Amino acid sequence: MSSFLELGLDDWLNKQCQSMGIAKPSLIQEHCIPPILEGLNCVGCAKTGSGKTAAFALPILQKLSVDRYGPYALVLTPTRELAFQIADQFKILGKEINVNVSVITGGMDMVKQGHDLTVKPHIVVSTPGRLADHFESHDTFSLKKIKFLVLDEADRLLEDTGFAEQLEIIFKKLPEKRQTLLFSATMTPAIRDLQVSSEKKVFAWTQDAEVMTVEELDQRYVLMNADVKDAYLMHILDSHITEKPKSSVIIFTSTCKYAQILSMMCEELGFPCVSLHSMLPQKFRLSGLSKFKSDQVKILIATDVASRGLDIPTVDLIINHNVPNRPRDYVHRVGRTARAGRGGLAITLVTQFDVHLTKSVEAYINTKLSEHPTNEPEVMKILTEVAVARREAEIRLDERDFGEKRSINKRKKLLLEGKDPEKEEEERLAKKAKRGQGKSKEQKVAEKQERKEKFKNKFSMKKKNSKSEGK
Repeated sequence: MSSFLELGLDDWLNKQCQSMGIAKPSLIQEHCIPPILEGLNCVGCAKTGSGKTAAFALPILQKLSVDRYGPYALVLTPTRELAFQIADQFKILGKEINVNVSVITGGMDMVKQGHDLTVKPHIVVSTPGRLADHFESHDTFSLKKIKFLVLDEADRLLEDTGFAEQLEIIFKKLPEKRQTLLFSATMTPAIRDLQVSSEKKVFAWTQDAEVMTVEELDQRYVLMNADVKDAYLMHILDSHITEKPKSSVIIFTSTCKYAQILSMMCEELGFPCVSLHSMLPQKFRLSGLSKFKSDQVKILIATDVASRGLDIPTVDLIINHNVPNRPRDYVHRVGRTARAGRGGLAITLVTQFDVHLTKSVEAYINTKLSEHPTNEPEVMKILTEVAVARREAEIRLDERDFGEKRSINKRKKLLLEGKDPEKEEEERLAKKAKRGQGKSKEQKVAEKQERKEKFKNKFSMKKKNSKSEGK
């Protein structure tokens, strides 16, 4: 196919695509747009950065332009940031028909959202949790007349147990007669099972590829001892920014706490950055992402909430501070660079404990990571400085009672469900102790304290040695 017109799209949509710099359809758009226009349910799987959002947005907007009413389509997505990005794409592509898009996510004013839903927007883009909350708290709006249901990042929505109950509440409120569209970068058993069990005809297209990641992506690793990982991270970051000052970098890490600690360390060591994780208030998440997208800040430190769907063209380096436990999470992370034919670099920090996970990733993506060159003597020079910055960040975080609010909300939820928070916590710790080869809580605390003391003694010895050398 050479143009969007040949896919059956109207001239106004073709012109809108041209104005956005999208000259011709990508593979997933070429294969999925015609069957969606024909009224078929659709499952589309393609590599990250291949234009999946436009593959469902364009046919929905064309059908909406013929039969304008609201709500016309519901788009569900696992993360808040992705919901806002999809809404922006609908607004840009549907500018000609003045499309009304409403974003319903957690962390925003629920009363205002309720009002937005009552004025019947054409497109509703939402995370499952907040939409389920609206359905349970009031009945001032209805989605019984929608024509389209879209599950973007369908693998995460269908396989994450946290979404199951919420999706059940939502699906009960939707009409049976509708088109259902599922899009993802990775085909999973859950998507395949849904496709097979569907009573209606389903058009399914999966991009054929020997390698799971795009050709333009240069994938590397750095092997180091776990104790010096942070120093290697700062060394790689410094080298890259010195060489490419206009470059934007995303650093992925495993937990909210690590993301916060790393962002505080980077600020302390002279790398201005923003963080993005689920324990930040929504206004800070949005403002931080906005600063990063507008190039005010060049470094974003995030958990996997940023690994899905975010399209930021200036990102040309991804650093994995940890190797993800699930190989498909690696695919989504590194998919934030080398998008739409552009080049990109992904570097994964591998410690002695991560070798088996790295091998799993290589087997999954069907390609070998190459070694990234580093200067070990330079890393050793900044080792103490980085260790001090980390310790200070940890102390400041403890003083802030990081995570306290989440703990309080969890207790409230358990009390509302008629459960005893203390009993639930005891059961959780008992299970954890069982997994930890029968170690009790006291034993683990003692071991943790011992490790801390060992680190402190090690650090003070190094400090004394460096002082004596200076004399």
